[in-house]
This record gives sequence, structure tokens and C-alpha cells, in this order.
Amino acid sequence: MSTDVNALHGADRVSPWVRRYAPLIPGGEVLDLACGSGRHARHAVALGHAVIAVDRDATALAACAGPGIVTSEIDLEGEGADWPFGPDRFAGIIVTNYLHRALVPAMLASLASNGVLIYETFSDGNAAFGKPSNPDFLLNAGELLTWARDHELRVIAFEDGVTETPGAAMVQRIVAVRPEFPRVAALLPSF
Repeated sequence: MSTDVNALHGADRVSPWVRRYAPLIPGGEVLDLACGSGRHARHAVALGHAVIAVDRDATALAACAGPGIVTSEIDLEGEGADWPFGPDRFAGIIVTNYLHRALVPAMLASLASNGVLIYETFSDGNAAFGKPSNPDFLLNAGELLTWARDHELRVIAFEDGVTETPGAAMVQRIVAVRPEFPRVAALLPSF
């Protein structure tokens, strides 16, 4: 059985995971990273957010452009590429069907206090269903939970397993919030 990766990047179908959790994003600017043709950027705009949509594909960005969406053609994987956004900027960050581990620390630092991360991509075991099958593009078991722990995010929802929609694939998903006061517990005396 083979999964058509393009079908999983459907240009006009909002991921059910994103649709379910995007309303948790507080007021403010949203980053749609590796936005493709903008299905999630348009959804965030419909929820009242201004959106920065980033992709390296100029053709996809042209399809993404619209009211409330600022597109930015950036190849974040190119040699010498730096994360272009400062810390504490985004009320929400949405990433689907994309993984470049080198971006993770800077990306998560760009999440504002009370900001919401919605991340969904392929995970280890997806080779049984088709592409992607390269381990560089597949999350390890529990990897999104490790990111949340290491960056002091509060996990709202997490899933790791086989999905059948829009095609069979091994997928990992997380929704996590950057708490306003992440280290409060560390300051309290233990009894």
C-alpha cells in the first residue's frame, strides 16, 4: 500500500487536527510554517488571526496569498539559513507534514506566552504506508512530547499512530501551550 504524499498535503482540506484545536489560539499573529498553498493560513484568518505564511515554493505561496495573509518565500533548510523571527512573537504556530529538526529550538522560542503550537507530521513506521520513508523526515516515537518537555510547553493533546484520513499513514500530533509562568513550580518550596 502506498500513500500519495501530495494527497496528504491537500490544498483545500484543513487537517481535522488543526480544525479542532486552532480555536485555542489566543488573539494575535499566527505562523503557518511550510504552508504550501495555504489551507491552514486561510483557516487561521477565518478565525480572526493575521497570518505569516512561510514556504520555499513560490508557486504554492502565490496560491496562499490573500487578505490577512503575509506570504514569505524562505528556504529554511538552505545553507546558512537562519530563523527569521524573534522570540515571543506568535500567538500560534501551525506546522503540518513538515519536519526540519534544526528549526525546532528557534521555532518554539518564537511562540509567545500562552501561545499555542499545533504540529502534525509523519512518524517512524510510515515507510510501511509509503512516503516519506526517510528517517530524517519522520518523528521518532514520542519526539513531540520530548520537544514539549524540553521547551517547558504544557501538552493539551497528543496522538501517535495510524491515521486513515486522507490516506493511511503513521502520524504524530501535538497541541501544546507556552505557559505564561513556566517555572513557577520550580520556585515553590517542596514539602
